[in-house]
Amino acid sequence: MGKFIYLLLGCLFLSCCGQKNATKGAESLGESANRASDGRSKEAPVFNADSAYSYIAGQVAFGPRVPNSEAHKTCAAYLASELERHGFRVFIQEATLTAYNGDQLDARNIIGVFDPDKSRRILLFAHWDTRPYADHDANEANRRKPIDGADDGGSGVGVLLEIARQIGKKAPEAGIDIIFFDAEDYGTPEFIDEYKPDTWCLGSQFWAKNPHIPNYKAEYGILFDMVGAKGATFYKEQTSVRYAGQYVEKVWAAARNLGYGKYFINATGRAFIDDHQYVIEGRRIPCFDIINCDPESISGFGYYWHTLNDTMDNIDRETLKAVGQTALEVIYND
Repeated sequence: MGKFIYLLLGCLFLSCCGQKNATKGAESLGESANRASDGRSKEAPVFNADSAYSYIAGQVAFGPRVPNSEAHKTCAAYLASELERHGFRVFIQEATLTAYNGDQLDARNIIGVFDPDKSRRILLFAHWDTRPYADHDANEANRRKPIDGADDGGSGVGVLLEIARQIGKKAPEAGIDIIFFDAEDYGTPEFIDEYKPDTWCLGSQFWAKNPHIPNYKAEYGILFDMVGAKGATFYKEQTSVRYAGQYVEKVWAAARNLGYGKYFINATGRAFIDDHQYVIEGRRIPCFDIINCDPESISGFGYYWHTLNDTMDNIDRETLKAVGQTALEVIYND
């Protein structure tokens, strides 16, 4: 994630953080009959964390997915083919985008559309490129090397590919659009003295001005960013709360009902510049960011963020399950 923090506000804790909410009153017989033993509604498919993990490993196997690299090109084809295999109509939005240093980036937004004739739509998105610089690495010699991006890039895409696989087997009521945004993580590096605004999230900035369908609208959008680490904590990101508060509450409540309250923390966190901001600004779609926040770190993220340590060693199937099953619960029971 580009994830330049623009409000360095500490994550706020509530006494009920991480705990599953008690049921408010007795469920009706109808509600009880519509629930699986694990709290999952019977309409929602079962999210397969092993499948999501494999999708992440598949991306990492290509190498760092930095724009203009061979790994970037081959991974793009792989992602498009997977969406198509699961029944999505695929658009490849190609664009030449200008990086912070003037480099011209051969970028590709990969867009999958399911049930295009349905007017009510839900947008799901993540970035698929990886950081060209390990500029937060403890070893200064590594800071101009590209990262694997297993969590930062790979995990959000992996979760969405597994969601796409489930959608292909059983369609939800709403039409679904999945976008893998490119050039999110090519923002101004730490070793450059002058920070340049709007150098992150280049793919989503471009799409917001040039959607794949004229006047594209969705009821709401969910951004999945860094959603695979062991012990991840997803606070309610501030921009998300401001522009999509009702949807944030719905998702965090669904997570608690499923028993995932230790991941989806019932408290407001920091605000981040991320792809959801540009979708909100450009398309006026209420969007929210599911993003791992470490309240004890200076950056707000895990120790491996923007370092060579962002590898498959950090990816945890239980976290993937919590995120993916929660998303499916909301999508199928909205």
